[in-house]
Amino acid sequence: MSHKSEASGSYTLSRRAKWFSSWNNYLFVLPALLFMVVFIGFPLIYNLIMSFQNVNVYNLTGKHDFLGFANYIKTLQDPVFYVSLKNSVIFTVLSLVFQFTIGFALALFFNTKFPGRNLFRSLMLLAWMLPVVISGTVFQWMMSGDFGVINYFLQTLGIIDHPVNWLSESSTALLGTVVANIWIGVPFNMIILLSGLQGLPDHLYEAAKLDGANRLVQFRHITLPLMRPTILVLLILGIINTFKVFDLIFIMTAGGPVTSSTVLPIYAYQMSFTTLEFSQGASVSMIMFLILILISIVYLRMSSKEEVH
Repeated sequence: MSHKSEASGSYTLSRRAKWFSSWNNYLFVLPALLFMVVFIGFPLIYNLIMSFQNVNVYNLTGKHDFLGFANYIKTLQDPVFYVSLKNSVIFTVLSLVFQFTIGFALALFFNTKFPGRNLFRSLMLLAWMLPVVISGTVFQWMMSGDFGVINYFLQTLGIIDHPVNWLSESSTALLGTVVANIWIGVPFNMIILLSGLQGLPDHLYEAAKLDGANRLVQFRHITLPLMRPTILVLLILGIINTFKVFDLIFIMTAGGPVTSSTVLPIYAYQMSFTTLEFSQGASVSMIMFLILILISIVYLRMSSKEEVH
């Protein structure tokens, strides 16, 4: 009997040890899960609920009436929403095109070996490492119509005859924020693309050289196809990060003059904290979230096709 009890006891202990061992893996994930629930999940659900209610400065702590899709209908009927959407698309497309093009060119340049390569590559990261507040303030000063250095250089070169208020004119305010965002985003694109280039196999390029392929042919038939997964990841991250840019534009123009540089995050902020229509701002935020979800779904479908091929 004693042997049987000892065997059953050891079996129970082994089962408990396996149970605790399996749950240990989940304990490592628990902090990240709690962070996501508290700081991402709860605000997202609360924002979704508020978008269907009537929440404003007058009934913030009281009872909130359920309005259904009334806030969304009101948002879609507002002309400023479509101006903000158009500005967001222009801001995102222009930023990504130039960030990716310049970043890829720099990545190809730094992928070659030359003296001081690591030093210059580190200096390029300063634009990305600086806080957005500092970058936005510097570009605001540079584009000033009174004492901006951009006007000084353009006048010195004879390109313009008189100072231009880059951030105070409707025709150039959004482009001014795009230039600043390009400068901030180029180093990130360069680093991601450079890491992808450094992981490409050298023997393919050596075989192409033996076949007489020049650099342009190698880039078109070897570099671009092999870099496609990296480029897709970079572009989807760029779309998400650029589409929701708020701080840079708010520092430089605050969405003005009028609505010439108002993008969707600025529009949501104005609805929530300027007009104090919190439910209206929540509905704009959820529309932005839905747009980014659709873009992510498109990316996942494209990446799944890449894995199949």
